[in-house]
Order: sequence, then C-alpha cells, then structure tokens
Amino acid sequence: MTVRVDHAVSSGTFSLDGETHQVDNNLWVVGDDEECIVIDAPHSVDDILALVAGRSVKAIICTHAHDDHVRVAPALRVATGAPILLHPDDRPLWELTHPDELWDADLEDGQTIKVAGAGLKVLHTPGHAPGGICLYVHDLDCVFTGDTLFQGGPGATGRSFSDEHQIKDSIRTQLLRLPDETVVHTGHGPDTTIGAERDNLG
Repeated sequence: MTVRVDHAVSSGTFSLDGETHQVDNNLWVVGDDEECIVIDAPHSVDDILALVAGRSVKAIICTHAHDDHVRVAPALRVATGAPILLHPDDRPLWELTHPDELWDADLEDGQTIKVAGAGLKVLHTPGHAPGGICLYVHDLDCVFTGDTLFQGGPGATGRSFSDEHQIKDSIRTQLLRLPDETVVHTGHGPDTTIGAERDNLG
C-alpha cells in the first residue's frame, strides 16, 4: 500500500502572553489505507478523525506545544488510543494548556518514527518554541515544519519562549540541508519548498 499525505484545515484560537487570535491550522495525516500518524492536534477532534477516516492511529506527533497545536491532543488520545509524542523542551508551553496531564513519549533529534513503510525523521528546530520539531519524510520528498518555516520565511519569534536567532540557526542547520525540491508542509497557510525559502531568512 502506498504511503500518502492527507490534508485539511481546522479553525480556532491561539492564546499566549494574554492575547488571543483566530487562526486556521493545517491538519496533516501521513499513512496508507490501514494506519497513519497525526501531526498536531489543534482545534477539533472531529476534524482530525474525519481525516483519519477510520484508520489505526499509531501516534499523535506534536511539532510544538502552543495551544493551537496541542489543544485536543489528550482528547484525540482517548478517541484513538494513540500515544502523544512531544519534545521535552516544550514542557513549559504544554503545561500552559494541559497542566494536569502529560504526553506519552519524548521526541529526540534524529529519531525515526515509522508508519506505512515510511520513516518520519525528527529534526529538533528550536526558536519558535524550545521543543519545536520538524518531520522529514524522505520517501515523500516533504518536510512538516509546524511553525518553524512558512512560505516567506521563519515562524514568529515575538512571544514568550521564542528566539529569532535560534529559529534562523535551526532552519540553516536542519532544514536548508534538505534537497531544494523538498515540499514544505506548514502549520498554517500554503505549502512551499526548501529551495524557495533559501533566501528568506532575512
């Protein structure tokens, strides 16, 4: 069976530092007809389950712990039985949204998570958040960047737990080593490519 990427958009809010904004989040599911991995769990369990479409969920991987990426992760865990995976450096952010429950397993830079015969390689990319990660899928020539890299450049770094110098360094050392044709699936907004973003670090 062929591994593929399924995509939808879910709408809700993002809150940090006393501000709340309306946001549209990309939903990404990687897998085949039998099993899949969910990347981030933003606003609606129902929206995510519609994209899963009855498949076995092997893991819920969080690119970082801002509330618009993990808000329904515990509820999705209950609905699917899948473990939540997060980089431990994002614990302070996670606890802002979920002070009374934890994720199930830590993500580490360089580890590979398998689904449907494909490997999702974890790239630790701090800057937007301390535990920010990207997921590179060599078999699909794509990388899921969460809020680390967008069409037009790096993710935002003007809030708590973020660092502009660090995010640019993460992009240079982790993402710009990937082939130019690698498709970038972002946490918000349209796709881009690594090649298209090489000159957008500013």
